[in-house]
Amino acid sequence: MRGRRRDETRREKREEKRKKRKKRRKKTIIFRVLFSYPKTKRHAKRNTLTQRAFTLQTLRVIIKKMSSSSALKIGGGDAAVVVVAASARRRRRKGVSGGTTTSSSRGKMFLEASSYSTSVAFYPHRRRRQQQQQQQQQQQQQQQHGARSSSSSRLPTTTTTTTTFAVSSSSSGKTTTEPDAIVSVKLDQNRDYPIYIGSELMSERGDLLRKHIKGDTVLIVTNETIAPLYLDKVKESLSSSSSSPSTTKELRIESVILPDGEEYKNLDVLDLIFEKALESRLDRKTTFIALGGGVIGDMTGFAASAYQRGVNFIQIPTTVMAMVDSSVGGKTGVNHKKGKNMIGAFYQPQCVFVDIDSLNSLPEREYNSGIAEVIKYGLIRDAKFFDWIEQNADRLQKKAIDRKSLVYAIQRSCENKAEVVELDEKESGLNVRATLNLGHTFGHAIETGVGYGEYLHGEAVSIGTAMAADLSYRLGWIDKKLQARTVDLLKRFDLPIEVPEGSMTKQKFMDLMAVDKKASQGKMNFILLKGDLGGCVFTGDFDQTKLQETLESFVR
Repeated sequence: MRGRRRDETRREKREEKRKKRKKRRKKTIIFRVLFSYPKTKRHAKRNTLTQRAFTLQTLRVIIKKMSSSSALKIGGGDAAVVVVAASARRRRRKGVSGGTTTSSSRGKMFLEASSYSTSVAFYPHRRRRQQQQQQQQQQQQQQQHGARSSSSSRLPTTTTTTTTFAVSSSSSGKTTTEPDAIVSVKLDQNRDYPIYIGSELMSERGDLLRKHIKGDTVLIVTNETIAPLYLDKVKESLSSSSSSPSTTKELRIESVILPDGEEYKNLDVLDLIFEKALESRLDRKTTFIALGGGVIGDMTGFAASAYQRGVNFIQIPTTVMAMVDSSVGGKTGVNHKKGKNMIGAFYQPQCVFVDIDSLNSLPEREYNSGIAEVIKYGLIRDAKFFDWIEQNADRLQKKAIDRKSLVYAIQRSCENKAEVVELDEKESGLNVRATLNLGHTFGHAIETGVGYGEYLHGEAVSIGTAMAADLSYRLGWIDKKLQARTVDLLKRFDLPIEVPEGSMTKQKFMDLMAVDKKASQGKMNFILLKGDLGGCVFTGDFDQTKLQETLESFVR
């Protein structure tokens, strides 16, 4: 009798837990990937995939399915996507669990399927609990920095620790090149990291780079354009620093060279990084180094976040765009044909190594493309910086760069980015970091619609910024003078401010903006200017007829 009552009590408890789970469960897309080997014919019929079949190709099929899901199109980043891997027995007993692994032709490679769309894969109640914890931490940080909680107010300008150095000499009489400035990105859980800004850092300061390499192996990821210019220089600098008396072991340095261009920022090219890492038998103590522009930085960071479930990585940006924006903050990923940067993860580097000498080889068009992001910081949060850019635009021109002005522009941009990342690292609820995407909703639609590689990212953002300023003026949120100042400053750096004729339609814009990562609950959200210079809002609540007027004005 006791045994029977005990069994009944257990069944009742299980039933109560099952009902609670049903109440907590939201609309969630679940892909069950079964990889246990079947023990019986009955199990063989149930298993849709085996461990041998679960490769990168299978992952692409899953991502393609998720991309075409109506829930993702409507909900954007709010849709909870869970990719699970569990045997039939475990699924019956304990329910499914998150996290998957894939296998490669050269051995097992670990790739987190939950990295899709830069969102963490949890069940709804777990995800809700984590978001609440993150919001509490961010609110505490805001209070410490005196930030305003109102979403329509101007973003707070906090103080970032910056140290300036000069050239010093050692006891042996040899001069050591020191960074002009160091900007600190402050994060929780001891994840702070520095941004070194200066000249001759790649060739002279391998020892400084070596400090942030935890293990004894390095994989340098670069492209066909950068490799002939700087790859050997970085290798020699690291090799000389690793052979110094202060280091215990010499570094083993591997490298992989990818094709150059935004059109190669995809899963197929990403696989080349994994292939090289597996061929070289790199372990979890390996450090990936991104040597190149924004494309290389994003792909290397994503590869580092996924390889063996996470290895360290370092950013060495070689373009203005990467120096002031993409290398700072931990956003990594690749493009999908249905949307830009839709597959990726938040993953912070160990340090950022900004050698401004690398800009000497940068074409003027790419240089100007990066300036679009510099201008953005002045528009959304730093009015004094915008005024400074206007006054010093001639000194920032590629043909006649003033070194001190360039260092300050990069330094102040990194300070602004670091302050925003500190307040809202993963765009989770406060919408502070989302404001860094001024012009990006329009710009990403242009990049995707025209075709990756046709326009540089900064050029598309420049057009998007002009469109955002136009929409802000039509809504009555800014005056005509600020709109004109925005457009005029973009034009001073030869940046485009009009949509290419015949390349886009109003409907194409609307369709592509609907799947933007900032869309939520069927509503398109934009970062728009509001009030005085340096003020902006993240919103989807405005007169939609004004959006149609802006599109009609720009689309020809």
